[in-house]
Parts: sequence; structure tokens; C-alpha cells
Amino acid sequence: MSVKISEEGPVFSRIVAGCMNWGEWGANLNKEEVCKLVEDCLSIGVSTFDHADIYGHYTTEELFGSVLKSNSSLRSRMQLITKCGIKLVTPNRPDNTIKSYNTRKEYIIDSVEKSLINLRTDYIDLLLIHRPSPLMDPFEIVDAFNTLKEDGKVLHFGVSNFTKEQFAMLNKFVPLVTNQIEVSPLHLDPFLDGTLDECMYKRISPMAYSALAGGKFFSKTPEDRIMRINKIVDRLSRKYNAKPDQILISWVLKHPSGILPVIGSTKINRIESAVHALDIKITDEEWFEIFEASQGKEVA
Repeated sequence: MSVKISEEGPVFSRIVAGCMNWGEWGANLNKEEVCKLVEDCLSIGVSTFDHADIYGHYTTEELFGSVLKSNSSLRSRMQLITKCGIKLVTPNRPDNTIKSYNTRKEYIIDSVEKSLINLRTDYIDLLLIHRPSPLMDPFEIVDAFNTLKEDGKVLHFGVSNFTKEQFAMLNKFVPLVTNQIEVSPLHLDPFLDGTLDECMYKRISPMAYSALAGGKFFSKTPEDRIMRINKIVDRLSRKYNAKPDQILISWVLKHPSGILPVIGSTKINRIESAVHALDIKITDEEWFEIFEASQGKEVA
């Protein structure tokens, strides 16, 4: 259920709980509900929790942290991921006048300091640069990373939404342990543009958000592309005695790079369903059936 995501990287649960929708941006859970969801996740082996400073307009980390404040013993049983680098226009950050990116050393360090306070923890297991900035200076990022590691405030570093070239550039100066990217049968780019190949070359496990395409597969009025995919998924669901979401997640899991899906649901039954998808092993040809249905044509 757990996996070491790089040669020098952390050990994470194979399924990651994504916390973006836990607060104001989604279910708006209260402290007690967050506590129960955390404990339920841990009970089924999901011990890695994915945050970003901006979630809930900069409030979701604090909500999660209120649980750790009340029950500090939970911290040793989990791994915390957070991200920084996106600046949102919100009353919670009155100095931000335009949505933009900031990957300067001072900003990264200040963001981590805020996350540590909000999450009620002394360290972050993994810090990701949320998105690549057109103005990013790799040497400033490296300086920030080195300072945070020397101070024991961040154990490992990675990126999110980076191209393979951007990843390779930054990885030249500092060891990166993952690239968190969008992957699903509706988002095939990482299979074709070298992003996943770069991860395998560097022997790191990528992380995948929106593995179920934000629920588009379960729309009441799906587009033709989704209908083609669902036709295959429904047949495989019957074959493997599995739910459609489990087949879709097993499709993502099959890639040899060892993708870790980030499951953004606040429903424990859906997170548990993703855990059970680990036991489903579709064949190569079945994987290509879904791939072909997505593209609308056979491979070359």
C-alpha cells in the first residue's frame, strides 16, 4: 500500500488523499468532519494528504491543522504535501492585486512558514512548486529549497504541472522526487509528450490529479468522447466485478512509472474504492481500448 517515490524520496501511500475540496472550495467540512475523514483515511492505509497554500482561499490548511492541534499524535502517522507559488486575489491576501506566480526565494520560504503555522506541524514531508512561472529563476528556487531543508522545515521537494524540460532544468540543480500532473483517459498529454518518460528516466513516481477528470465520466449528459470511453469501462466493470471509477483508476495505475493518484473526494467510500482499484489488473489490450476510445482512432 505504501511506496518509496524516488531513490532518495519519501514513502507515501499508493493512494493520496487530495484536500482541495475539504474546505471552502468544496464540501466545507467542519473540524469534526475533517478529523473523522483523516482517521478513516488512515484506517484504510491512505496516509498521505495533499494540500496547497491557496486551497479554500488560503484557509484549508488551517482547517486541517486544527485537527492536528487537537490530536498531535496523528502527525506521526501521516505524510503532508503542500504547494506554493500561485498568488490568488482574495480578501485573505489583500496585497495580491492580480493572479500570478511567484517562485522567488523569499516568497517560497514565507509560504512554507505560513503553511507550517496553519498545518500545526514542524515540518512538511514534500513541498511542490505549484506551477512553473515564466519568470522563475532556478537558482532562487534552489536557494529556498536548500535553506528549508537545512532548517528541517521541508524534507523533500518536487514540482507540479511542469513540462519535462522544466522538470529536467530544475532537477539539474536540486533533487526532485515527483511531478504532480493531470492524468486521466481524458488527459492523455503526459503519455505522449515525454512527461511520464522523464519520470521513469529519473526513477521517480509521478502523482496524478483529476484521475477521474473531475467527475466528467459520470455526467448525465456526457459528450461523445466520454460515451466511447464509458462503453469500454462498463464492459470491464462487469468483467472484473468492479465499479467504473475503479476501472478508470486502474487504467492510470497501470502505467509503469508508478503513478500515485490523488483522490479529491471527501467521501470515504470513494477513497476506499480507489484503494481497491489497486487490486485490479487490466490487460495491456484493455488499456489500449480505453486509450483508443479517448483518441477516437486506433494508434498509428
